[in-house]
Amino acid sequence: MSDHADANATITVRPAKPSDVPLLHSLIQGLAEYEKLADAFVVTEAQLHTHLFGPKPAAQVLIALLGKEPVGYALFFSTFSSFVGRPGMWLEDLFVVPKFRKRGIGTRLLAEVAKIAVDQKYGRLEWSVLDWNQPALNLYRRRGATVMDEWRICRVDQECLKQLAGTGAKHA
Repeated sequence: MSDHADANATITVRPAKPSDVPLLHSLIQGLAEYEKLADAFVVTEAQLHTHLFGPKPAAQVLIALLGKEPVGYALFFSTFSSFVGRPGMWLEDLFVVPKFRKRGIGTRLLAEVAKIAVDQKYGRLEWSVLDWNQPALNLYRRRGATVMDEWRICRVDQECLKQLAGTGAKHA
């Protein structure tokens, strides 16, 4: 990505293609670094290709362009709400390269994901945000999002996942 995208260039958003995998890998690495989670960044281009464009895609990705310059992405997938009784959408990543922020790119990506959710008749769109990421919190609140402070994300990573799976089998 160059430093020379025209400030007056048009923002466009398009679905990612298999040929975008190296770009996506770079953008995801940028997100990991921004979130101070670079040590957790272990995904390979091969994994991205398999899980985004293989026979059973796990998620969809949109690429944001400023003119012809790729400057951000959104990665999302379907969920299901038992309370709403309809599918929903989880926005896993929304990232704009820092030097291209404050140009409406994040808002445009969020709007495009929302349009897909509306077109699919999904009941809601959800995501998480780091508590220290005030610019993102401000953006999301301005766009009508409710920050649900009373909810906490629970996560079981690879080794614990295997242990938990074994525990469940023993008590079945």
